Amino acid sequence: MQDGRRGWHFPSPVFYHVGKTNMRILVVEDEKKVASFIKKGLEEQSYVVDVAHDGLQGEDMARKNEYDVIILDILLPKQDGVMTCQKIRALKIDVPILMLTALGDTDSKVRGLDAGADDYLTKPFHFEELLARVRALLRRKSQTKGAVLRVDGLVLDPVTRKVERDGKQIRLTTREFALLEYFMRNEGKSLSRTQIAQHVWDVSFDMESNVIDVYVKLLRQKIDRGFQKQLIKTVVGVGYVLSEQDENDKS
Repeated sequence: MQDGRRGWHFPSPVFYHVGKTNMRILVVEDEKKVASFIKKGLEEQSYVVDVAHDGLQGEDMARKNEYDVIILDILLPKQDGVMTCQKIRALKIDVPILMLTALGDTDSKVRGLDAGADDYLTKPFHFEELLARVRALLRRKSQTKGAVLRVDGLVLDPVTRKVERDGKQIRLTTREFALLEYFMRNEGKSLSRTQIAQHVWDVSFDMESNVIDVYVKLLRQKIDRGFQKQLIKTVVGVGYVLSEQDENDKS
């Protein structure tokens, strides 16, 4: 699909499948039409997407939330993308950053990369290329974290999206997989409902709902039912923890 007014190239409704979905992405783009196209396309790939429309808002969201990739325009109001990138890196946030800009000259690219960006894409672009670059950044991040997660017989492969416990394969929905992956990457840490909502859902999530508790119950039924040791525990007054230590069980 092409937006003839600006020369944007977006794919028709058939999208490429990615190896690892349910990741959370921040798009910092002041052109609302462009931001909307990017958000819609990424959500078609099962990514959770938040959008900021200026540099200060983008910096604030990157500081408060945990993202797997940030897509950052350079020409932003209030604070440009280069400064935003520098401030994010100064906060010791190592999330992969993909710079977007209409400035295609070498000096502009060098400025963006020197500010801490991991990759650079010039506008206008084909959406398929954006997706490919996002996948590449996610693969690099996955490799630095370790490909397979293991907790007491529970195994999750973020690349193949396979989950098993004690050799028994477990089938999970996209949201259940995202929730379990978040638990396993934070093994032994008590996670509040707010933390879970921010990573597995998006900023518009209704904290008054009981959706998180419902999904935790569903996940428990799949990974704990029938096993002697219960891995997902309730932390009274806080939220939940995934741990192999029985003494922490407060459920």
